[in-house]
Amino acid sequence: MTKQDRGKNSRFIARCGLIAALYAALSLLAMVVLQTFSWGPVQLRISEAACVLALFTPAAIPGLALGCVLANSLGMAINGTGPLGLLDVVFGSLATGLGSLWMWRFRHIRPLALAGPVLANAAIVPAYLPLMLAAFGFYTIPFTNISLSDSWPAMYLFGILCIGLGQAIVLYALGWPLAKALDKSRLTERLADDD
Repeated sequence: MTKQDRGKNSRFIARCGLIAALYAALSLLAMVVLQTFSWGPVQLRISEAACVLALFTPAAIPGLALGCVLANSLGMAINGTGPLGLLDVVFGSLATGLGSLWMWRFRHIRPLALAGPVLANAAIVPAYLPLMLAAFGFYTIPFTNISLSDSWPAMYLFGILCIGLGQAIVLYALGWPLAKALDKSRLTERLADDD
């Protein structure tokens, strides 16, 4: 490995770490400030807007996934979900990683790229959300009288709509303007230097 390759790898790892720290910090801020809206059936996590970094560098893919692992691990400790919180650590992070990968893949078609995290989270998170909600004392689908234990398919469909809506609001209302602002900055040139 040449000195230039080592420098390139070091920059990639540093970017991953910075993006992970940013995502985790924004997630924790959302947990504190937005509280109820950062978890549960409708999730408005402002940290998801940071997913637009995957439009500019592939380092955002592992960075965002690692940031999600950190945020969900800390959230598990803060919220007291116990071992069930590991579902969010593993599968929430998987959704973030897959959504970021999609975003990098379709980065030249911005509206389609932004759909990646929306679709990944809407498909994956509702699969385990009923277990998490039950751990918090919810026994019916929020805003309805439908029992969580009696109707997993109804809960899954409800979750797809709610999680997808929350993700779409954050990515298209916050993420897209953020991406446009980043387009105008020199940061995107620096992120793309090694890619």
